[in-house]
Amino acid sequence: RIAVRHLESWRDWPLSVSVLTGPPLSGRSILGQQFARMSGGTLIDDAQGQDEYRLFHAWNEAQTQRRPLLMIGHEAPVQWPVALPDLRSRLAAAPHVAIAEPDEALARALIERSLASAGASYAADLPDWLLRRIERSYAGIAAVTRLLDRAALSSGRKISVAMAKEALQGAGFLPILPPDPSH
Repeated sequence: RIAVRHLESWRDWPLSVSVLTGPPLSGRSILGQQFARMSGGTLIDDAQGQDEYRLFHAWNEAQTQRRPLLMIGHEAPVQWPVALPDLRSRLAAAPHVAIAEPDEALARALIERSLASAGASYAADLPDWLLRRIERSYAGIAAVTRLLDRAALSSGRKISVAMAKEALQGAGFLPILPPDPSH
């Protein structure tokens, strides 16, 4: 929500440039594309991997033309390996909004949406069971739900907690034995 509000208020940015970061599969590229359509601005996805001179010139052009520029990266701009001092100082001054890993409510919604969009039927208690056991990240949720969808398709069965446990243990997502509390 914070990222969306920031992008929607691009006319109020103190500079014509902003940076959006977030983990893989967090929707940052989709948000950036929607921003570019909405604002008529420029989008540089995976900016931290781009040529520094390209970023520097895009920055200057955005300021000169008062046309918004959104740079997207994985990490905060202060962590980008930037050699050009002028670009480094500009990035430090740019507004930056970060998409965090999903909280519990969003993780549950992502699990449910991913399972439903895959088309496999699943037990009602499966999303909560998964939520307590898998990595709470966009990439982790996507990997687990893809694995469960493939398991359901190959077996022709509804995804139950027992089926999910077996599939996730077999793929190394869950330990085979529960941790020993005495150690």
